[in-house]
Amino acid sequence: MANDVKPTRKNLMAIEDRIELSERGHGTLEKKRDGLIMEFMDILDKAQDVRGDLAQDYEDAQKKINMARAMEGDVAVRGAAAALQEHPEITTESKNIMGVVVPQIESSKVTKSLDQRGYGIMGTSARIDEAAEAYEDLLESIILAAEVETAMKKMLREIETTKRRVNALEFKLLPELYENQEYIEQKLEEQEREETFRLKKIKEKKEAEEAEEREAEAAAEAEAEADDELEQATADD
Repeated sequence: MANDVKPTRKNLMAIEDRIELSERGHGTLEKKRDGLIMEFMDILDKAQDVRGDLAQDYEDAQKKINMARAMEGDVAVRGAAAALQEHPEITTESKNIMGVVVPQIESSKVTKSLDQRGYGIMGTSARIDEAAEAYEDLLESIILAAEVETAMKKMLREIETTKRRVNALEFKLLPELYENQEYIEQKLEEQEREETFRLKKIKEKKEAEEAEEREAEAAAEAEAEADDELEQATADD
């Protein structure tokens, strides 16, 4: 509340400093918010593409595995899957996007050649090979989708946080500071006018007193001269 602020020049200078700092912070946060939104839109476009690829890869993998089961049987498919010796490896790192730390997921040993899958090439059909390849592609899409979706969620949270800060400065803190500044300036102007009026009255009173003193001195001098003239006239007689 403006009325809670003591109207002094020291407080006015402090508020002006806070206004300058808040305005700079507001401008910086606005730029950050706009930059984050642009980055988010790029990630969102990528996420939409990844989601589409993931859905397509999932559909293809389901078709291939169903075909393999139909042609080779569940036992053969499960046996081929159990023969896998080297499982995929996932490593995570991080990267910074405008102050937001997002994950960067790296994968290895996901896509394999025929001789790396563990099952005998001669003992299986091309249907199992196609299903294995389809699920490798699906896993790659899942890993990429996990990276993109996580980055998108983190960016969205940071955008919301930055927007709240911008709004807090724009609609709460800065208006309060402006109100306090205006209140103090008005009070200081009133005090200045009152002081000017008081000094004017003091000056007028002093001038009046000086005028009275001069009049009294003039009257005294005139009276003294009259007395001298009277004495002189008496002496002459």
